[in-house]
This record gives sequence, C-alpha cells and structure tokens, in this order.
Amino acid sequence: MKKTLIWLLVVAFIASLSIYGVGCKADEAAEEEVVEEEVAEEEVAEEEEMEEEMEEVAMADSITIHWAQWAPADNLQALSAAFTDETGIEVIVEQTPWETFVQKYNVEMIAGSDAWDIIVADSQDVGNMAINGHIVELTDFVEDQGILDSFLPSAMYNYAEYPKGYERYWTVPVEGDALGWAYRKDLFEDADNMAAFEAEYGYALDVPASWDDLKDIAEFFHDPDNEFYGVAVYGDNGYDSLAMFAEQTIRAYGGDLGNFETFEVDGYLNSEGAVAGLEYYKELYQFVPPGFGDAFFVATNDAFISGIVPMATNFFAFLPALANPETNPYADVTGYFTCPPQVGVDGVERQSVALGGQGAAVVSYISDEKKAAAFAWLEWFAKEETQAEWAKLPGSFTTHEGVLNSQEFLDAAPYNPNMKESFELLQDWWAVPQYDEMIRTFSEELGSYVISGEGTAEEALQEVSDIWTNIFEEDGYYDADFDPNDF
Repeated sequence: MKKTLIWLLVVAFIASLSIYGVGCKADEAAEEEVVEEEVAEEEVAEEEEMEEEMEEVAMADSITIHWAQWAPADNLQALSAAFTDETGIEVIVEQTPWETFVQKYNVEMIAGSDAWDIIVADSQDVGNMAINGHIVELTDFVEDQGILDSFLPSAMYNYAEYPKGYERYWTVPVEGDALGWAYRKDLFEDADNMAAFEAEYGYALDVPASWDDLKDIAEFFHDPDNEFYGVAVYGDNGYDSLAMFAEQTIRAYGGDLGNFETFEVDGYLNSEGAVAGLEYYKELYQFVPPGFGDAFFVATNDAFISGIVPMATNFFAFLPALANPETNPYADVTGYFTCPPQVGVDGVERQSVALGGQGAAVVSYISDEKKAAAFAWLEWFAKEETQAEWAKLPGSFTTHEGVLNSQEFLDAAPYNPNMKESFELLQDWWAVPQYDEMIRTFSEELGSYVISGEGTAEEALQEVSDIWTNIFEEDGYYDADFDPNDF
C-alpha cells in the first residue's frame, strides 16, 4: 500500500512537470511569434523609410521647363515657387519667343538633348515627340494620379493622347486654350442699331446664334468709308493662324480635316460641308480692316482696342487684355461669346471650337534624378488646389473639371463661362509627325483662296486633300499591316 502511494505521488509529480513544461513552451512560442511580427513590422517600416529616403536622394534639386515666351509662362514660374517651398526643388521656366519655340525644342530633341526636363509642347506635336522617343509615356502616371478622371476628356484627348483612340497619354494639360469672341455690348445694345438691324435682317441684333448670324452682324456694321469694319478675324501668318480659324468653319458646316484614327482625308476635307465652310470664311473675311492679310492675335486685339470693329476673335489666353481697363478703353462695355453652332449642308447642327494651348511632357533624355523631380512637379501641378491657383492667374487656363465647375472660377473673369463652354467643344489639328508639312500646305493653298481670292474653295480643298493623302500613302499609313500604335 505504501509502495502504491509512493508510486502514485511520483507519477503525479512527473505529470505536473510535463504539464508545466508544455505550458512554458506554448507561452515561449507565442512570445516568439509576437516578437517576430514586431521585428517584421519594424523591418518593413525601415525599408519603406529607406525607400522614401532613397527617393528623396534620387531627386534632382532643380528642374528646367521650356515654354514659349508669354504671360502664362511667367505665371508658371511664379506658381512653381510654392512647389519649391514644399519640396526644395528649384523650378526654372525657360522661355523662347513663339516664332522659334517649336523649331528650337524639335532641334534639341533630335539631338537627344537634356537641356530641359519638361517641355510644354504644342498639342499637334505630341505624335512627333512620342513616336521619335523624345518624351516619356505617361499613361500609367495619369491613371494612377487620377489625372485622367479629373481633367476634361476633351483636354486629355486633344492635349495628351496619341495615337488617337488608343488611350496612350504623353502629357499633362497645362494651358487650356480655345478661340473665343469679344464684342462691344454698347453697339449691340444701341437702340438705333437694334432697330436698323432687325429691319434689314428680320431678327433681333444679339450675340450670334450661328455662324450665319455672325456674318450678318459683320456685314451690318461694316462701314469702311468711316473707317469702321465688321469683324476682326485671323489672316494667314504663314503658319497656323488661318488653319486654326478655318478648321472651325469647315467643321461647323459639315466637313472635317479627316479621320484621325484611319487617316483618311478624301471625303472629309474635300466634302460639300468643307467647301461651304471655307466659302463662309472667305465671305466673312471681306469685312476685316485693311492690312489683315497676315493678322493673328496681336492684330485682332489691336483692332478691338482701337474701336474700329464691333467684334473680334482671339484665343482666350489673349482676352485678359480686353477685360483690363488699362489696356482696353472699352473694357466696361466688352462682352464675350463662344464660337456659335451652325446647321451644316446636311441639316445637322454642329458646334466646333479650335484648340490652342499646350501640355507638359517629360523629356526622355534626362537622368533618373531629373525624371523623379519632373514627375514630382507634374503630380503637384495636377492637384485640384494647384489648378485652382493656376486658374486665378490672368491668361492661365485650367482644364481641371473640378475647378472649371466651381462658382469661384466662373465668377473670376467675365469670359470664364464662355471659356468653360469652349473647352468642352475643343477640336484640334492633326497630331501626326507630318503635321508641320500638312499645316503649311493647308495655309498656303487655302490662304490663296481666302486672302487673295484665287481659284475656288473646291479647288483649294481638293489640292490639299490630294497632298495630304499622298503624304500618308508615301509614309505607309494605308498599308494593310500599318499599326499606328506600333512604336
């Protein structure tokens, strides 16, 4: 009995030791697991901190942006001071006169230059810059940063996308711009003018509801014997002034420059609607002041400020001068309107507005450190709060939907509501690498008709259509295996 009791006590003691041992091991394992998790979390945090530090180290301490010489570039320099305050990265906006701006950056890109980190390039040059590898593709960037969803679809399509319809993006819109109109409200609202106009044309004198109405108004006010003229529109500056205005009237009456996705020209540029639109341009042009053969943005503003026309067209970037009493004696009686709609030859109403402005592209030839800084600037510039500040600067126009739709923006300048409306109607020129040759042949052939009165609209458009078709054909755009997205 005594032996049995002793044995039971021994067994119980051993069992208690076993249980105690298992409990210790379980606790130790749990503690080890917690420690391992904490170490892993610390390691991840350290890695993230190191990555952030590496990113900071990898960023250059300055970037240079190349743009044309005008007020918006001055504004961009001033605006970027806030970016420098936030990041310590200096921003230099280098400006080149408009006359040599495009030529200069193309020469530098062909040479593989890293003189600039960002180029605020013309929209029609996007194809050339992308295909030739001069700029960095931004498709993932504009998607990840929400830029694709926050900027107007018309802006992303026209300023950033190439090839058209393939959803590949190469720039962030910087300067939205479009052709708009200024008019003399005092002349339009004058009782005698209103009565005389309605008696002659059968409807009330008002902001034109169509391109046809606009021509009637120009004809009504045209009084060259008293050195007063009906309208100020662009002539041919030897490059794109005539093209920008002509594309609007061609599209308004039912024509087009071509199909941007198939590159077909025949049946678009030489169509009945295109002919009607070009004939309209010539008819309207007869009401401009003398010496308007090469008129561009300076001439139309000057004519309006001089008080010799009742209405003038210009890009919105140049309209702040007309809203300023210090530069326009008629500022208090100046109103604004959008390029009007028009019923075309096919009975369909269309409304088209020519696009101006530029987008920011990152140059391919710069260092990784410079690229990191350039992308940081693009990310900052595209934020809604930055765009709101950008839009407050005279002549600087955003295409950010949130800002455009804000009441603060709409009330900020008398032309802003028309600008917003115009931005939603934007249509651009060809963005293919051959655009320069195409725009020059267009201006030369159509200018001979509109400005000099040589030949017919049909002959001029057919000639350009043949030239453009030949350009695309020689460069293989109509080959069965041609893929515009293969670059």
